[in-house]
Amino acid sequence: MTTAAYQSTLPANAGWLTRTEAWLDHKGKAAWIAAMVLGFIIFWPVGAALLAYMIWSKRMFGKGCNRTARTPSRHTAWSAMKPSGNSAFDAYKADTLQRLQNEQEAFEAFLERLREAKDKTEFDQFMEDREKRAAEMAKDTEAA
Repeated sequence: MTTAAYQSTLPANAGWLTRTEAWLDHKGKAAWIAAMVLGFIIFWPVGAALLAYMIWSKRMFGKGCNRTARTPSRHTAWSAMKPSGNSAFDAYKADTLQRLQNEQEAFEAFLERLREAKDKTEFDQFMEDREKRAAEMAKDTEAA
């Protein structure tokens, strides 16, 4: 049975603190925050020391332990719009995107009609209430 291990470029005589720091950097900012929270839970000075270290080393607010900052991402939102080279897939993608665009426009038109109907209902209710109040006031002035 083999186990997956974190591979890094650490010196052979790296201490456990250095290995831990490299492991947390590999896992990302969430691992640093989790370690800090656990440090506060176990013994508050440990959590405070981790917080101070994270701020001092710019791991908290910088991109020091961000994996995406170290490795350029090949998959961005813009790459989805590029042709893939497969004409059948590109045609399918174009058709699907057009269908989704049409569905979005139809849904937005439906929502607009729904808002207009609600507004009209509310306005009609307001006008009815206004007429009732005007009729009641007229009746009260005639009775007096």
